[in-house]
Amino acid sequence: MKMSLRVLLLSVLFLSPVAIAQAPVSTLDPEAFVADYAAKHDFNGTVLVKRRGEVVYSHSFGEANIALGVPNTRQTRYRIASITKLFTATLVMQLYEEEKLDPGRTIATYLPDYAGPAAQRVTVHQLLNHTSGIDNMDKVTSAEQAITEGIPAYQHPWTSDQLLSRFSSGPLVHEPGKVFDYNNGDYVILGKIVERLRGKPFDEVLDERILKPLGMADSGMLRQSDIVKGLASTYFMRDDLKRLANDLPVYPENWYAAGGMYSTVDDVLRFSDALFAGRLLKQATLAKMFAPGLDDYGYGVWSYTTKVDGKPYRVVKRPGQIMGAQAQLYRFLDADLTVVILSNTGTTDLDEFVAAIGKRYVAVPAARR
Repeated sequence: MKMSLRVLLLSVLFLSPVAIAQAPVSTLDPEAFVADYAAKHDFNGTVLVKRRGEVVYSHSFGEANIALGVPNTRQTRYRIASITKLFTATLVMQLYEEEKLDPGRTIATYLPDYAGPAAQRVTVHQLLNHTSGIDNMDKVTSAEQAITEGIPAYQHPWTSDQLLSRFSSGPLVHEPGKVFDYNNGDYVILGKIVERLRGKPFDEVLDERILKPLGMADSGMLRQSDIVKGLASTYFMRDDLKRLANDLPVYPENWYAAGGMYSTVDDVLRFSDALFAGRLLKQATLAKMFAPGLDDYGYGVWSYTTKVDGKPYRVVKRPGQIMGAQAQLYRFLDADLTVVILSNTGTTDLDEFVAAIGKRYVAVPAARR
């Protein structure tokens, strides 16, 4: 899988797997590794690991609010950034199972008033796997640019309709289906398709179709006007200041169906358990979602094979990052192992961290399992 680097600090993260040290991991104690890595890499957040039906590790590090000294806990609510895309993809594929949507049909089929040139050329499938070719909505390419010039897509109170028309309806810059280009705008369009076909706002559909049925009481969509009890404050590393700083002021709802959710590690795990067990979608639909395309990306997730001590394992991964908010959902399909990491500081390479944790728990000797 290739690594993309568009808007690392300011757009939802879309990084590929990071190569981990080649030494065998089966002899290393995973709990000791997590604690040591967290200390050495200034990790701030919560880690949860579930293996074969049992939570075998959960621990929180650092503070949810640095100014007030509020510690992170397992109950802390975090911004989960682009993990939101997997929820959106799930809602889209529920419509597919109900025969209300065909991934092979174009945007105009479901949004006849969509004014962009992609209307008759880009399919739902291409939106789901980021091969739409639509001009990317994230034009800010560095933290320095964002600090001095602002972030137009996220620092003005746009409605979802305005996000669609202003930032997700631009020209085609690639031939549809030919180039992988991670674009939040693809999932803005998908969110509007979900709304149109369900006849309700996206957050209501999310609540009715996933959150309430699964008992995810600690999850929802963020809005600048809402005070979310227990929500961690977010901080990112300012190279110019050489220290952590408050995240830039934004309207979190502008990430919408691409990255606007908050949750806890247990709620993300609850969603993951239901999804991979086939309780939200049929197994045949999941196979369609997890089929790797360009850049090993399926529908809302990366899907690839990794090796642990020479043995191959299939992995489905959904990372996320918006400034200091970082998140990882990492699932070993062949080992019934799930790792969830949620963080409120941009201090740690969570791609490396989650892969290393997963490999160590897969490799725990049988006598200790």
